[in-house]
Amino acid sequence: MFTGIIEEQGTVTAIDPSGDGVRLTVRAPQAVSDAARGDSIAISGVCLTVTDQTPEGFTADVMRQTLDMSTLGAFAPGAPVNVERALAAHARLGGHIVQGHIDGTGEILEVRPGAQWRVMRISLPAPLAPLVVDKGSIAVDGVSLTVSAVSDAAADAHWFEISLIPETLEVTTLGARIVGDRVNLETDVLARHVQRLLRFSPTILTPAEEGGSR
Repeated sequence: MFTGIIEEQGTVTAIDPSGDGVRLTVRAPQAVSDAARGDSIAISGVCLTVTDQTPEGFTADVMRQTLDMSTLGAFAPGAPVNVERALAAHARLGGHIVQGHIDGTGEILEVRPGAQWRVMRISLPAPLAPLVVDKGSIAVDGVSLTVSAVSDAAADAHWFEISLIPETLEVTTLGARIVGDRVNLETDVLARHVQRLLRFSPTILTPAEEGGSR
């Protein structure tokens, strides 16, 4: 589990083929300062498992499904990435609950600069549109953000907007994103569970309907 509060910007140093996936090596000295083999580290929102490490970075295996669902398949050596270690049980939950399980990607449609912040509009795949609400939480490239606007439910093409403060622009990769870039999206896990439950609603019974409490 993660919070979407980025700890450092890392750099992809190597991508090596491995079966139908790849082995990804990332320079992230802060993330590996207390990491061990088997630990989880999120790279631009994607939860990866450490398989090898040095004092400067770590290596992880990335399966084909992850490459297809996220932007990791387009990474090249030198690419900057957002890095976050898994949440420690005693730590504060500063962002929101982020699993590191990407739902899909979106394209940056518009970037509007402001005096103190920057507004970014991002396309939203139709299946994800019901899961994103105004003032709700979303993770974009692993960054916990609050949705500041959404497209109408009846729109032909769906989108959402986020407002980025100077701190977010400085410490994450979002500050360098431009129109046309693709970003990883993870919707609110609670919204996903509610959507799934509603699909089964005709067959869901309360304990009382099943014969009462025991």
